[in-house]
Amino acid sequence: MNEDRIALAIDDAGVAQVTLNRADKHNALDSAMFDALLEVTAALRVDRRVRAVVVHGAGKSFCSGLDITSLGQGGGAASLLDRDDDQIANRAQRVSVDWATVPAPVIAAITGNCFGGGLQIALGADIRYATPDARLSIMEIKWGLVPDMGITQTLPRLLPADVAKELTFTGRIVSGTEAHALGLVTRAVDDPLAAALDLAHDIAAKSPHAIQAAKKLYDQTWSGADPAAALMLESELQVGLMGSPNQLEAVHAGMARRDPSYADPD
Repeated sequence: MNEDRIALAIDDAGVAQVTLNRADKHNALDSAMFDALLEVTAALRVDRRVRAVVVHGAGKSFCSGLDITSLGQGGGAASLLDRDDDQIANRAQRVSVDWATVPAPVIAAITGNCFGGGLQIALGADIRYATPDARLSIMEIKWGLVPDMGITQTLPRLLPADVAKELTFTGRIVSGTEAHALGLVTRAVDDPLAAALDLAHDIAAKSPHAIQAAKKLYDQTWSGADPAAALMLESELQVGLMGSPNQLEAVHAGMARRDPSYADPD
């Protein structure tokens, strides 16, 4: 993993902290940052210790979007459209949609600027906390472009089409407070990193099998799913949990009024 661009730390509780680590550039996305994001999601996808993930930016901002100068000079922009044969998303889209392939819940902690591609990365998380004065924008129209980093798979779950169009057509910057009112972020809080870490540790204390099943359930059924298939998935996931070691541990710990001790997923 390119530690110059992404720092990854996993604590004893299984909470992974992913830091976009280019503070001097407001964590703008150059080719190395794209590579590092794909590497970190790939690592988190298979690390069974991980029970929750917090993503945030070093310094003042979450991510100010594409580093146009760097990508233009280095010729990296064209490679963002590359798509591997086994992937439905291209390289640019995967830095957003690959968070859904991480079994554990992902929480984005947003401060400062969260523009364009940076916002689309945050939209790929399961939950978003932002400071009231954070600045968020679907900014691609400023450059005569459309948002193309997986936004079709994330924004429709959060906003009505008219609100999404208004933000996209204008590229206007909204505060964390307005973003919360619109539904773009989950909560507006003074210290989103601390709040996200608190939530991550709360999640990490629950049965990881049940948490991962719940994420799968909602990701696969939240919008546009066939009702019969959605109801069947509920049953299938529940049957897989019932009587399992972690499910029994939840019951025994609850009855004994003690903290549960859950095994990591296989």
